[in-house]
Amino acid sequence: MDKISVIIPVYNVEPYIRKCLDSVINQTYTNLEIICVDDGSTDNSAKICSEYAKKDKRIKVFRKNNGGVSSARNYGLKNFTGKYVGFSDSDDWLEPNMFEVLYKILKDKNVPVSVVNYFKDTDNGSVPMSNKEHIHYEVISPKNMLLYPLKRDYYMGFCGYLFNKLFDADVLLNNNLKFDEKVNYGEDVLFYVNAILTGKCAGVYSDMPLYHYRQRNTSISKSEALSVKSDILTVYKRVEELLIANGYSDISFWARGFYCHHASVISEIAVKKKDNKTLTFMQDEIKLHLNDYIRTNREFPEKFGRIYGLLDKVLN
Repeated sequence: MDKISVIIPVYNVEPYIRKCLDSVINQTYTNLEIICVDDGSTDNSAKICSEYAKKDKRIKVFRKNNGGVSSARNYGLKNFTGKYVGFSDSDDWLEPNMFEVLYKILKDKNVPVSVVNYFKDTDNGSVPMSNKEHIHYEVISPKNMLLYPLKRDYYMGFCGYLFNKLFDADVLLNNNLKFDEKVNYGEDVLFYVNAILTGKCAGVYSDMPLYHYRQRNTSISKSEALSVKSDILTVYKRVEELLIANGYSDISFWARGFYCHHASVISEIAVKKKDNKTLTFMQDEIKLHLNDYIRTNREFPEKFGRIYGLLDKVLN
């Protein structure tokens, strides 16, 4: 059994970290290296990680000054020793066989990246994600490994997240891949795209939902801080540029469509905050990418009313 390193960035997750660590240490795949990187927590998160490390020698705890999730993951990438690398968020949890399945399908298809489906979890329970279009259990080309996360409405169970994926460590090490520490929202998408492009990675997917993605109002993804949300625009602009530079200009419009979607989300926040300057700028960005948005959402015409409504919005 090859060693799998699991990198877990930790920051002020005292109510959740025990469930996360319990789900990792109880994996049916036991040859794990569990790297907890405490990013300057001010609660008992680091203490709990150290408590678990005393009971399970597979757990390594690192502490650093607060630098954000990208910084914490980079610290983990400097210190792992496994043949394969997976990621988990510290407020989520895993089904017991997640890494067993990820490893098995990766080895079965002899590819450097494997992906499984996941659940979204709220106080009301767990909802498995479903794909509008079926992904067959076969080797997925690098092009489709890039395309599936961009066609999110079609492949909701795939996405550009890292938590439901396993990587051959050579892909990361040989290409010296790191997270952009200036980006703290959407950083996983950018890292994933870089990994697939630089490693020319084919992959494999299992529709089994095996990761629990907790939805909580205090997470970065739920933030309405415009300084945070604007990161995602940077991400999809860079994704577009990477696709074009690496010979995938024919699918780059999907990145522009996603960019337009996120510009619309920021527009809604600007309306709520009565921020006319941001709204005007985002309206210009929507107009610039509107044709790509329409092209990528032809099967979802109900979305167009929202977009046109935002373009017509005027703040008093």
